[in-house]
Amino acid sequence: MLHEAGIPVHDVPFVSVGGGLGSFIMTDVLRICGVPTSSIKVLSNSDTPWQTWEYLTRASQLPPGERIRSDAGARPDNIWGFPSYAVHEAWQDRSPKLLWQVLVEPILTDFFSPRAATVFATVKREADRISYWDMLAKGQVRMVRRRAGGGYFTLLTPPAGTAPTKRVAIRSQYVHLAVGYPGLKFLEDLQRFRETYDDYHRVVNAYEPHEHVYESLKKRPGTVVVRGAGIVASRVLQRLMDDRERYGLHTQIVHMFRTFVTGPHGSGPWMRRPGGDGWAYQAFTFPKSAFGGQLKAQFRRLEGEKRAALAKAVGGTTTPKLRRWQEQMRQGRQGNWYHPIQAVVDKVEPAPDGRLVSHTSSNDGGYGRYVSDFIIDCTGLEADMPEHRVLADLLEHGGARRNGAGRLAVGENFEVTGTASGGGALYASGAAVAGNHFPAVDSFLGMQTAALDIAADLARRGFCADLGPARSFGQWLKWVTGRPV
Repeated sequence: MLHEAGIPVHDVPFVSVGGGLGSFIMTDVLRICGVPTSSIKVLSNSDTPWQTWEYLTRASQLPPGERIRSDAGARPDNIWGFPSYAVHEAWQDRSPKLLWQVLVEPILTDFFSPRAATVFATVKREADRISYWDMLAKGQVRMVRRRAGGGYFTLLTPPAGTAPTKRVAIRSQYVHLAVGYPGLKFLEDLQRFRETYDDYHRVVNAYEPHEHVYESLKKRPGTVVVRGAGIVASRVLQRLMDDRERYGLHTQIVHMFRTFVTGPHGSGPWMRRPGGDGWAYQAFTFPKSAFGGQLKAQFRRLEGEKRAALAKAVGGTTTPKLRRWQEQMRQGRQGNWYHPIQAVVDKVEPAPDGRLVSHTSSNDGGYGRYVSDFIIDCTGLEADMPEHRVLADLLEHGGARRNGAGRLAVGENFEVTGTASGGGALYASGAAVAGNHFPAVDSFLGMQTAALDIAADLARRGFCADLGPARSFGQWLKWVTGRPV
C-alpha cells in the first residue's frame, strides 16, 4: 500500500512519537544504555523537548523564574537524581540556604522545588550531550500501524517544503508513544458560552494565553471568577493577588469550588491529607511513596476496582500549601476582596452591560448570581484518548485497549496491551497510561521510571545494554563531567 501510494519508507529500529519530555527521557535512557543515535528517531512537531511544557507553564502563571511543583531529586536530565536540583541551584546561586531548606523540609520550611528555568537549562545541556538533535525528525505523526512482517510503520507528514513527498513512513521494530494530553479541557458550561457567543476573550482557560486579563485589570478595577482547586488555580490566584499588591489594584476575586474541603480528609488514620478553606493540600501530585515505596508496591499488586479506589484515595485535585499565598488569601478574606464559595455553575450568560453572569446552585438548594469581567477556568487538560489522532487510531485499528481509567492499558514493562507485532513491541508512557500499575506516570520521576522499565525490557530483547551498576556509575561520571555518552 505504501509503495502504491508513492510513500518512501525509512528504516530505524526505535521510534519515539511525541518529542516532549517523555520522548527526551526515553532517548536519554537508551543512549545511556549504549544505543547509537542512528538507531533512534524522535518524531515531533516541537523544536525542543521542553517546548510544550514551557508553553503550558508560562500560560498557567509559572514563568521561568518561578518554582514548579516537583521534588529536588526529580531531574529529567539526570536519571540518578544526584546531585539534586537543590544542590545545583545552591551552587549556581552561591546560596547554602537552599540546602538548609531541603534538610528541614517540610517541617520548618516549604518543600524545595526547582525553578522552571533551571529545568529548561539542564534539559538542554543533556540534549546536547546525548546528541538529541541528531535523532529529531520534525513533522506530524498520523498513525502507527502493525506490519504483517512484524514491527510497525509510523506515518509522518513532514513540514511543508522539507520533503519531496507529503508522507513518509518509518519502519521500526519498536515504537514508544509519549504524546501527552490531547488538548485543553473546558467545563461544559464555559465551552457552551464560548461557542454560543463567540467570546474567547473574557472566558479563558488557564492553559491558553490570557495575559490580557491581567493587563485589563491593571487599567481599571474588575472582578474575576476563578474556577478550580488544583495547582494551576493556586498559581492564577497568586498572580492576581501579586498584581493587586504590586500595583495597588482593586481586583475582586470570586473563587468557585465544586467541592469545598474544610479540613483533613481521607480514608482511615493513615490515608489522610490536610485541607482547609476549600483546598486539598499535598506537596506533590502523589505522595512520595507512590514513586518508589509502599504505594508503588501496592499499585503493582492491586487490579481493577481496588487499584482504582487506591488511585482515587491518594490522587485527586491537590495543591501545595505554600506560606506566601496562604497569607495572601487570609488578607483577601479579611479585606473582603477574595470570596471563596462552594457552588455548581449551571450556566454563564452575558449581562446587559456586557459583563458575565454565572448562575450557580448549591447543595442546600440555594441559588446565586455572580457578575464578573472575566472567568478563568483552571480545571485541567483534556485526557480523553479519542481526542488524539494517533491514540484513537490505535484503539480502532491497532489492537490497543482502555484500562479502568479510560487510558491505554499497559503491562508492567509499559508495553501497550494487545499491540504486539511479531518480535516488535509498542510502548507508551506519560499521561496516556495513567490508571495502570504505576500511579505517578505524568511526572518527571514517573516518565523516568517508565523509561527505565522499557529499557530493561529492550535489553531483554537484545536491543540495548543492561543498565547494571558498572555501566550506571560510568555513565554518571560522564554526566557529571559533561562528556558525551
